[in-house]
Amino acid sequence: MNIGSFIYDGRAFYGVFDEEQVSPVSAEFLADFPTLRDALDAGALERLAQDAKDHTNRINCDSIEFLPPIPNPRKIICVGMNYPKPYPVDGVAPPNPENIILFGKERDTLQAHNAALEIPAGDPANSFDYEGEIAVVIGKSARNVSVGTAMDYVLGYSVFNDGSVRDWQRHSIYAGKNFADSGAWGPWITTVDDLPPPEEMHLSVSLNGTQVQSALGNEMIFSVGEQIAYVSSLFALRPGDVIATGSPDGTGGSRTPKRYLKTGDTVSMTVSGIGTLLNTVG
Repeated sequence: MNIGSFIYDGRAFYGVFDEEQVSPVSAEFLADFPTLRDALDAGALERLAQDAKDHTNRINCDSIEFLPPIPNPRKIICVGMNYPKPYPVDGVAPPNPENIILFGKERDTLQAHNAALEIPAGDPANSFDYEGEIAVVIGKSARNVSVGTAMDYVLGYSVFNDGSVRDWQRHSIYAGKNFADSGAWGPWITTVDDLPPPEEMHLSVSLNGTQVQSALGNEMIFSVGEQIAYVSSLFALRPGDVIATGSPDGTGGSRTPKRYLKTGDTVSMTVSGIGTLLNTVG
C-alpha cells in the first residue's frame, strides 16, 4: 500500500496511492485524524486503508500537489558514510566507519515529489549536491530495541534526496545538510507488506536522464535493523519518524570532475518496489 499526503483544491489531504490516482480518506476520517502522522500515532493504519477503499472519490495525481508523505515528522535522522565509496577523499577509499554516523535534518529542508529544489544563494550554490537514499519510516514507538526485533517497528519505505552543500559541511555537518528546500522525499510511503527486505531494494539516481548512482540495499555497511536499534538506544523513535539510510557513490562531489546541481537540472531517484521521486532544480 502506498500512503502519502497532498493538496487538492486548496486543502490538505492524505490517502492511498496507486501510481496514477489517489483515494483520499473521508471527511469523517480526516476529522478524527487531521494528518497522516495522527493516524499512525493512533495505530489506525488498517482503518485508513479500509476508509480509503470504501471512499469512492479517486483523484488523478496530475490534479494534486504532492506534499512530503508525512509533512510533520517529529524527527528526520540521516546516516552518513553507510556505503563503501572514495568520497570525500578523492581517489582513496576511506575505511568503513566503526560506528554509525548520525546527523539530523529539519523539516524545512525537504520538498515533495515534483517540487523544485531551491539553489542556495551566493557561494553555497557552488557545491550544491544530490544524494539518493532509501528512507525508512517508523510505524510504532521504539526505544532500546534489539537488532533482531528492530524491523518489527518499520511502517514502510520511501525515496529520499539528502540535498547537501559540500563546502558548508566543512563548517559543520548540520550546516551543510540544512539549507532550505535543498532536498526532498516521496512520492509516498510504501508499506512493508508490499516490499521485499531492504537488502533487496535497488536505488537508482539519474541526473538529466543519465544514471549517476546505483546500489542495492545489501551494500549498506550498517543494516536497517542496526540503524534502528542504534538510534533507539539514544532516544525514542515515534510513528512517522524518518531514517535516511545513507547514499552510495556517484554524488556530484565524488565525481571527476565534480558535477554539482545547477538551475534547470532534473534529478530522478527510484527505489525498486516504491517508485520515483522527481525534482527540478532552481
